[in-house]
Amino acid sequence: MDKIKIRKGWDIHLKGEATKQTESFEPSLCAVKPTDFIGVLPKMHVAEGDEVKTGSVLFHDKNNEKVVFTSPVSGKVKAIVRGEKRAILRVVIESDGKNDSLDFAAANPLDLSRNKLIDNMLQSGVWPMMRQRPYATIANPGDKPKHIFVSMFDTAPSAPDCDFIIENQHDALIEGINVMSKLTDGNVYINVCKDVPWRVSTDAKNVIFTEFSGPHPAGNVGTQINALSPINKGEVVWYCYPQDVVTIGKLFLTGRYDSSRIIATTGSAVHNRHYYQTRIGACLTPILETDDNSRIISGNVLTGSNITNDGFLGFYDNQITVIPEGNKHKLFGWLRPVFNRFTDTNTNGDTRPYIMTGQFEKVFPFDIYPMQLIKACLIKDIDQMEELGIYEVDAEDFALCEVIDPSKTPIQQIIREGLEFIRKETN
Repeated sequence: MDKIKIRKGWDIHLKGEATKQTESFEPSLCAVKPTDFIGVLPKMHVAEGDEVKTGSVLFHDKNNEKVVFTSPVSGKVKAIVRGEKRAILRVVIESDGKNDSLDFAAANPLDLSRNKLIDNMLQSGVWPMMRQRPYATIANPGDKPKHIFVSMFDTAPSAPDCDFIIENQHDALIEGINVMSKLTDGNVYINVCKDVPWRVSTDAKNVIFTEFSGPHPAGNVGTQINALSPINKGEVVWYCYPQDVVTIGKLFLTGRYDSSRIIATTGSAVHNRHYYQTRIGACLTPILETDDNSRIISGNVLTGSNITNDGFLGFYDNQITVIPEGNKHKLFGWLRPVFNRFTDTNTNGDTRPYIMTGQFEKVFPFDIYPMQLIKACLIKDIDQMEELGIYEVDAEDFALCEVIDPSKTPIQQIIREGLEFIRKETN
């Protein structure tokens, strides 16, 4: 097994990690949110009041009609919530508790053609779990990726223990890895943490296990891609995460879309910090006992989405973080002397200019100039963005730069907007 040590980065230790005990939580409401999927324009297949089964199509992407999004539970379409310009924000399903599922036919993935594998994944609705770089969008089933990457660990603050989450799912994990091996003519890189013993094996010939160590963002798939096989212009790689691989594996083991997902509730402001076995898109209200004036995040504190108490778990998230809101006024604001205090999201003053500090390079492990790439994204200079490595990165790769930035610049938003600009201009 190859070993790679990431030397640049920063581990952020926050209070409130989840204890390793798992409780079952079957939600009464689940939602699929088009806003979770970059670049997707939904076209509805259902209306409010319609009966659905697990795996029933709710909507497809207008940009690619083959990519469909299916119900995580059986029951009734309770609401189709729209926002500005009638944009669909979420499709809410009221569960009947039966979990009746459509049958997509179990099969050994090693015996199926690549096209048949993709068809099964598309029809069942698990395809959106496969994403691509560049752009961090849902993978285009018409492409052939250079390689596929699976990060088997997470180094974000208070991140769930992926090995604990999948410890009883190894058969499905192996089946999912076998599926990955048929989707590319290149390698399937299974990237594991140095401190966790690996306990599965596969007969697939193009699967490579790599051991990573070092501070965050060593667990980010972007960091791993950069270390193993950087993306050049015109190349595409696909990636996913452990529970996605398990879900894909279960599809071929059982012939059914299993939307179960183990999540961790973390953060100093949530009372019940442990793991829950629930569903993709679950309504979180019954399991969140929080302090007043708390911020609830679907995901981690660096890259997650702010949600409300009646919010729903994001499609790609396996962590809920609840922290104090931090909106209390501090005497003297930014003039106050600070020693050994961690930064927060408050600007403590008015908007400040974007200044050159030389600090980003200390926490950014890519062989890329982060400051120059950020500026190229700000001015929408496509040639400069390409020369500086825009195709290798996603917004999450700049999360630590955003944390240490004294100007409190929304760097992740800038990178995301730069990626969207170049995606639309070049496609």
